[in-house]
Amino acid sequence: MEKMSKTVSFSSFSSISNLSSLPSFNSLPSFNSLPASQLDQNFSQSMMEEALEAAESIIKKWDPNSQTYTKIISLFRHSRKEAKAFIRCVRDLRKAMHFLVSQDSKSDRLVLAQKLMQIGMSTLEKEFFLILSSNRDHLDPESASVQSTISSNSEFEVFIEYDDDDDDVEDDELKKAGESISQVEKASALVMSDLKVIAETMIICGYGKECIKRYKLIRKSIVDEGLHLLGIKKVKTSQFQKMDWGVLENMIKNWIKAAKIGVTTLLRGEKLLCDHVFSASITIGQSCFNQIAKEAGLNLFTLPELIANKEKKPHHDRIFKLMDLYAAISDLWPDIELIFNFDSLASVKTLVLSTLKKLKDSIHTCLKEFEATIHKDSSKELPPEGGVHKLTQTTMSFISSLSEYSRVLSEILTENPLKRNTHLLEYYFTAPILEDEHVNNHACSVHLAWLILVFLCKLDTKAESYKDVCLSYIFIMNNLQFVVDTVHSTRLKSLLGDDWLTKHEAKLKSYAAKYEIAAWTNVFASLPAKTSTKVSAEEATTCFKRFHASFAGAYMKQSSCVIEDAKLRDELKVSIARKLVPEYREFYEKYLPMLRQESNIEMLVSFKPDNLENYLSDLFHGTAIISGSSHSASSSLSSSSCFSIGCVRN
Repeated sequence: MEKMSKTVSFSSFSSISNLSSLPSFNSLPSFNSLPASQLDQNFSQSMMEEALEAAESIIKKWDPNSQTYTKIISLFRHSRKEAKAFIRCVRDLRKAMHFLVSQDSKSDRLVLAQKLMQIGMSTLEKEFFLILSSNRDHLDPESASVQSTISSNSEFEVFIEYDDDDDDVEDDELKKAGESISQVEKASALVMSDLKVIAETMIICGYGKECIKRYKLIRKSIVDEGLHLLGIKKVKTSQFQKMDWGVLENMIKNWIKAAKIGVTTLLRGEKLLCDHVFSASITIGQSCFNQIAKEAGLNLFTLPELIANKEKKPHHDRIFKLMDLYAAISDLWPDIELIFNFDSLASVKTLVLSTLKKLKDSIHTCLKEFEATIHKDSSKELPPEGGVHKLTQTTMSFISSLSEYSRVLSEILTENPLKRNTHLLEYYFTAPILEDEHVNNHACSVHLAWLILVFLCKLDTKAESYKDVCLSYIFIMNNLQFVVDTVHSTRLKSLLGDDWLTKHEAKLKSYAAKYEIAAWTNVFASLPAKTSTKVSAEEATTCFKRFHASFAGAYMKQSSCVIEDAKLRDELKVSIARKLVPEYREFYEKYLPMLRQESNIEMLVSFKPDNLENYLSDLFHGTAIISGSSHSASSSLSSSSCFSIGCVRN
């Protein structure tokens, strides 16, 4: 933003030739409105004369219309000591005017005092503007925030409380402050101190209006420029409605970054500066800040309001940006309340609260829409090998992402919980998240558990579409394992708890056991029971044939399935091998010698115990290929021809 021109017209106070041309002294607001207790009760005639003499000397020196006017552009830059003397003389002049009013309201000395006061106020108004316009770097919002932690006593305030002989007091005060702040901070502190003492002096002398006018002119332009540099621009509603969501996502991302700086640094710093400069009058400070920041505050929060109005029935994928926006505004709310803390700025807080309410409603709608999407999913396509379904991946990705917003979701769901079948949830599993409503993020934990339950029920329905019950169990295991792994590796673990994981891991094992029974029972049953009596060679031959056929059939069928989790895959293969290999080894070693005389023994006994584990180790990787003669697998099995079983991994 271009520097504002320093060529500015100031309030001019023309020479007054006679008393009748002056406004009545009693009409000046500062004098009659102040209680008598504020005046020095011991102010005497001689003190009045001394005050007039001192004021006339220094005030006329800095009168632009005076022949003795110094060529130095700024009183405060020229000599801080003389600036202090000027301030004290003006304040003493005010006391002298009160004294004169009490003695003779029509005296010539009062006319002189009033003329000097007008010249003094014109000079201070000029100084106030020059300090504001030439010290922008020292009055940036961040500097103002830093200075708010420094002692409110200015060097002028210290000076005014003591005589000239007490300069050591001032020096000690500045030395103490200098020990804890940098050179830049010192410069900012001095500038803020100068503005404050000028504002206080002009306000108590009845010239606050001129002071406020200059202050608002410069500081509003700085705030507006600050928002512009942060990328906060006015957007027409008609243009906004035409923007697609991709553009809005980027706008939300940029707005969140800008809003944090805009509120916590720009507007907060401006509020602190305004409060500091106009600490002499809370009413004036509030009025001034209102005119500087109200429009800026409304402009800053226009975009969230437009988005909240636009996304009344959003797609559930948009929930994350809406929650980002909601969380950002919620985090800023304590600062917003402090900054816009009086009635004239209530419209800003009203806008923010209204936006938060609309965002809550939109987020709530997204959650309902997501659950409805799970219920309504009617896709018939299933992984042919029983692998992880695409719906599982997308659903768990969405739910795990929701878990990152547990604070926002808990806040929204606590105020307005979604309808769910609580009895079904309790029947499905009992966990601390269902029992203690006082734990952190309770509402979010319960709802995410419910969403997963809804999804698992949908998985059960999809599993029923497989014609092979064994493949149904493989499908359930793969997808449930994916769900458990997702919970274990994300924030869902802390929200759902170890109890949830333990119960679902137990369900996984139960499905694995059911799969073994469904897929391998015929193989287990093909071997004679240990308690049976010794079988004949003919019966042994039949058992070997039966085992050969059942194992080959089961192997061909199950090796075409895939179990994607390596740990689950290995555990299942080990479990099958432990049940099958020892039994077969015992049978093999006991009855093979009886068949030594058979001419086709190699055709009868296709599997050796040592090779059985190798065949089992190749399960659940991909598609099995039967190799050997030119016969097909089925004809090979039916004719009992010699063959080998191999597995090509995907």
